[in-house]
Amino acid sequence: MLKAVDDVSFRLESGQALGLVGESGCGKTTSALSIARLLPKEGRIEGGEIFLDGHDVLLDSESELRKRRWRDVSIIFQGAMNALNPVLTVGEQIAEAIVLHERLSKEEALKKSQELLDLVEIPRERYKRYPHEFSGGMKQRAMIAMALACDPKLIIGDEPTTALDVMIQAQILNLLERLRRERSMGMILITHDLSILGETCDHIAVMYAGKIVETGTVTDIFEHARHPYTDRLIRCFPNIHGKKAIPEGIEGYPPNLLDPPAGCRFHPRCEYAFDRCRVEEPVTRHVGGEHTVACHLVEETR
Repeated sequence: MLKAVDDVSFRLESGQALGLVGESGCGKTTSALSIARLLPKEGRIEGGEIFLDGHDVLLDSESELRKRRWRDVSIIFQGAMNALNPVLTVGEQIAEAIVLHERLSKEEALKKSQELLDLVEIPRERYKRYPHEFSGGMKQRAMIAMALACDPKLIIGDEPTTALDVMIQAQILNLLERLRRERSMGMILITHDLSILGETCDHIAVMYAGKIVETGTVTDIFEHARHPYTDRLIRCFPNIHGKKAIPEGIEGYPPNLLDPPAGCRFHPRCEYAFDRCRVEEPVTRHVGGEHTVACHLVEETR
């Protein structure tokens, strides 16, 4: 059995933003889809608890989950270019969720879809247009409008800036940040790009091979990273504020989760690994405030 996510735990307060970061295949999207119970049929949740607004969603029936999705938790799926239905207008697609969950008439739902397009800075008259008439950035804004249709308490962005140029990425991230603050929503932002989280999130959780290896505030992660993997992720990106340095890649590849290595899963790629790392899995330790790290080096250097 492959464990795509193994013993992951994090907490998000109302109005806060959490960045979930790591290389492709580390379990970021699986963790997020589990919150809404939207795993593919091949996947299942083996244990644990997922509390959303004080309620364990693992206890919900499928009918209860359908009511909870969109209203309590909503997802901006990866790849807006392919997520919209090409034969329906954008306004109709936004209105569909509103009719289903808010029990409004189609006319009322279409009116609200226009208001939502205004909210994401798309002229409301474009609600009658089809997806192929939108640019990539506008499609992503339309997906955000759709995710906001039922005023969710938590919004999850799964790589929401993928395939967008840098300027449009900045606009989308600024839009998400503004909407989060205006609506006091919780937000989970999934990305492999650590550099986009500094201005958008309050907290960051770093994932590697199905596990969370470090969590903390943005300052904790960017200025006081304690896990070697987090440090190497940061060094992968150019620092435009400090001393100029050539970005460094991480040697090797993530492990096969069908047969993960014993001990710390990062040890085959870690320049600081010692014997204990190869045989004993590290426990998560608090290293001050909200900062946690799962690494034997933390204990050795105390």
